[in-house]
Amino acid sequence: MTRWTFDPLQLAPIAVLAIAYGVRARTLARRGQPVPAWRIGLFSLGIVLLVVAVTSPIAEIGEEELFSFHMAQHLLIGDLAPLCLLAGLTGPLLRPLLALPGVMSLRVLANPFVAFPIWAANLVLWHIPVVYEAAVENSAVHALEHVAFFTAGIVLWLPVLETLPAPEWFGTGAKLTYIVGVRLVATLIGNVFVWSGSAFYDVYGAGEYLGLSPEGDQSLAGSLMMLEGSIVTVVAIAWLFLRLAQEGEIRQRLLERGDDPRTVQRAVRYRRWSTPPDP
Repeated sequence: MTRWTFDPLQLAPIAVLAIAYGVRARTLARRGQPVPAWRIGLFSLGIVLLVVAVTSPIAEIGEEELFSFHMAQHLLIGDLAPLCLLAGLTGPLLRPLLALPGVMSLRVLANPFVAFPIWAANLVLWHIPVVYEAAVENSAVHALEHVAFFTAGIVLWLPVLETLPAPEWFGTGAKLTYIVGVRLVATLIGNVFVWSGSAFYDVYGAGEYLGLSPEGDQSLAGSLMMLEGSIVTVVAIAWLFLRLAQEGEIRQRLLERGDDPRTVQRAVRYRRWSTPPDP
């Protein structure tokens, strides 16, 4: 339970990501465009979560003994870390990357009708027993699995955080519906693990570890999946409701000022407004 492993092949991409962010943030600060401290904090948290996922005992136990630990690792790699990393980004930070040829074509991934199926298909695919067991038993497939979970996590949160612009119709209200849909899918899969009554994966069926039977381990994995999803959902919905209330107030004030309704709609949608002072 205390063994940490430091595989350079897993840590190198994380280090490159952290260094690139730090260099760009320092450059912007020198230009008088500092990145907000809270964004730096969230990005740093995302880096820490990735490091914990691939180096802590969670990784070793998940690969060799317990499905629940492997589930915890996937939640870090495929949900929490991508969310924190994207939340730590800004337009100025990304400007050199967005200037590269073809990068803006990835904007299609910020469409919820593209992002949602990609994320859901990835989640289901890697939990099919034959595919899941191949990932546990083969290091190359396991690496591919982690890349797929991380990429799908980035795609999942792109429409919500709009690191790349989402469609104009996908405003705050639509984002609420999107989040609910995402969590319904995750909850459905989590419930399958909790209530199946039999273990799906033979790689964890050799015996008990830490007092957990294979069935109990699988049930715990499903519970972790639903608990993490519930916490993230509550936070996301609270944030979106606050945005929705603010946007409603701003919209009303702009309309009362006599601004064109279409202009108001776009200003509120993209959060680019100039409001009159409060009376």
